[in-house]
Order: sequence, then C-alpha cells, then structure tokens
Amino acid sequence: MSIGTVEVDGRRFSVSLRTAHDGIEYVGRLWFADEAWDDAGFPDRGPLPGRTISEVLAMATRLRPEDLVRRYHRALAEKRRYHRLRRATEDILAKVKYMNQVAISMRAGLLDADGAAQEIELTERQLYELIGTLRHHAGIATAHPESDG
Repeated sequence: MSIGTVEVDGRRFSVSLRTAHDGIEYVGRLWFADEAWDDAGFPDRGPLPGRTISEVLAMATRLRPEDLVRRYHRALAEKRRYHRLRRATEDILAKVKYMNQVAISMRAGLLDADGAAQEIELTERQLYELIGTLRHHAGIATAHPESDG
C-alpha cells in the first residue's frame, strides 16, 4: 500500500506499507524505494502493530513527513550496517545444514565415507572463509573498501 513520498538530500523515495499477520496481530513495515530506481527498496525495522490491517494503515498514514524522514534514515543505517552480515550468517547456517545432511547421508549408506569426508572438508574450508568475512560485514574492520549497501 502506498503511503506517499519523502524527499531526502534531493532524492525522492516512495514510501509503502507491507503488512503481515504474525499469529497474534498485524504488523506493518514501511519500505523506502528510490523513485529513480526500479527495485523493492529497503524496510524500516520499526514495526507498526495493530489488531487489523486498517489500524496498521491508519498508524502509518498518521506519520508526519519528518517522522518518515527519520524512519528512512534508520532504515538506511540498518541496511548499510547489517545486510551483508545477515546474508553471511544465513550462508553459514546453510553450510552447517549441508554438513549435517552429508553426515546423515553417509550414515544411511547413500555416500561412501571418503566422498563424505571430502565434502565435509570442502564445506569446512568454505565455513572458515565465511567466518573470516564476519568482522568486515559487521563494520568492525576497514580492510575491504567495498560498501555494505
């Protein structure tokens, strides 16, 4: 649902609301998308909860333009700070799950021990490489000049 637009540093951003039911209540999140780009944008981490979708929408539409600008800055800070860290964490979890699946397959007789050992060794090396990137993705190290956006 479109909420409107906000201008920040000479750029215009479309503000939309996405709502989901979490099993207890409806939770809305604002999304900010640069009007010059054709992408989904990025979300504000601050929830807008309500008993109905109408309540969430009413809460979102009551936000003043300066509130939307503040929420934009918070969303941008989160995007820059944690996007790659989250992706690296998800990759690590996927590798751990894969290692577990290899071990289960070996025990079930679907993989020979040597093949399983090679797969686990390769996956372990990949895990170490991923772990080596965490500090950078968290914004602690400055050894890599690439941005986190």
